[in-house]
Amino acid sequence: MRYNSLIRILTFIIFFSGIFGCAKRNLVYFSDIETGSSYSTNISQVEEPVIQSGDLIKIVVSTQSPESNLLFNSGVISNDSQNRMMNQQLPTNEGYLVDKNGQINFPVLGKIEIAGFTREEATIKMTELLEEYVKDPIINIQYLNFKITVIGEVANPNTFTLATDRISILEALGLAGDMTQYGKRENVLLIRDQDGVRKAVRLNLNDKSILNSPYFMLQQNDVLYVEPDKIKSVQASTNQRSLTILSILVSFGVSLMFNLRYILSE
Repeated sequence: MRYNSLIRILTFIIFFSGIFGCAKRNLVYFSDIETGSSYSTNISQVEEPVIQSGDLIKIVVSTQSPESNLLFNSGVISNDSQNRMMNQQLPTNEGYLVDKNGQINFPVLGKIEIAGFTREEATIKMTELLEEYVKDPIINIQYLNFKITVIGEVANPNTFTLATDRISILEALGLAGDMTQYGKRENVLLIRDQDGVRKAVRLNLNDKSILNSPYFMLQQNDVLYVEPDKIKSVQASTNQRSLTILSILVSFGVSLMFNLRYILSE
């Protein structure tokens, strides 16, 4: 009788060990960098984001001619513009939407294809085009709707619109309030649309090699998905199967209590 009771207890312990053993999770980023040590790596060539259809970009033109500045930054020159030019800040456009053909409609120049260009390449192209009308133009191009999305097991899942086109995975997670304790740091999913192709990449943030990954820096419209671990999935489940498992565990617990009482009484 005592032998059978011990077998039941051992079975119960092994069962629970299997459940909670699967719940172990490494919550430390770059955990393979040893405490007190240093790590350095050459930064791989960062793939610059390119302008895409649907992007909203701001283009500011500066020249030696106040009249040209007003024309290219607003597209309209009023009759009293010369009286206002020297006395107030020149108006600037609110942004150019890149249409489905990858073009913007710019004052004087008309339709300009700009999709597929990086900001630097677009700046060079705009400068060359404007040099036919004004001397030594200075072009400044910025994204107005550069955005990334972070969802899943983070404190603040959201879509974030940024004033810069340079943001790393860690900065994006910081905006989202970091991962919760249930987030799989070793299996973060990055979804990216590029050149008409949508691809998904799994990234391990426990591994220091991510610092040299071409995916460490995010691009326009990237989506980060932090997957929950199995324990969170079990907690979130309210179906009949979960209730059945729970009842089995309760039965094991009751059986364990009676068996322990029996053993101790002998």
